[in-house]
Amino acid sequence: MRKFGKSDEAFTGLEAAIVLIAFVVVAAVFSYVMLGAGFFTSQKSQEVVHTGVQQAASNVELAGSLQANATGTGASAELSWVKFQLQTAAGGEAVDVNKTTYVVSTNETISQLSATQIKNGTFVGGLEDDDFLLEAGEFYQVTLDVSALNLVAYRPFSIEVHPPVGTVLTMERNAPASLSSGEWYELY
Repeated sequence: MRKFGKSDEAFTGLEAAIVLIAFVVVAAVFSYVMLGAGFFTSQKSQEVVHTGVQQAASNVELAGSLQANATGTGASAELSWVKFQLQTAAGGEAVDVNKTTYVVSTNETISQLSATQIKNGTFVGGLEDDDFLLEAGEFYQVTLDVSALNLVAYRPFSIEVHPPVGTVLTMERNAPASLSSGEWYELY
């Protein structure tokens, strides 16, 4: 029969319980870290989706029609001013009109105008307030100088409204067939 010394002690139940508790604590800490990372990732994913929807949604739309004014006479008559009204899209965010840019282009030329370069940008309709945000129920009238683009009869052109957030509003039109100086025309 063999005798056990002090170095050959058996593994007791108490020691087994301590090792088991250590494994459970390590597993709990690991699972807490993994759950935290998962919650963080899902929150970031949700933010990305909301930002993407906000960027993809149109925030402005045309309220009514485009109107154009002509200058010159006969064959040399051309459009000089284009005027239109903007409103927020249904459910759209407010738009800062001071940060909105406008691009007017033909097949040959492109002209980019910032909000400070347009002839006239005013809130109309009676619901406007003192800020520069186009909000639900408000209308913002824009008058653009297009005289440099040589928009004679039948000439196609496009106007793009670039709000600071959201998609671009593009309006493609043709100059009317007959132009007279000082007259305003509706462009559809």
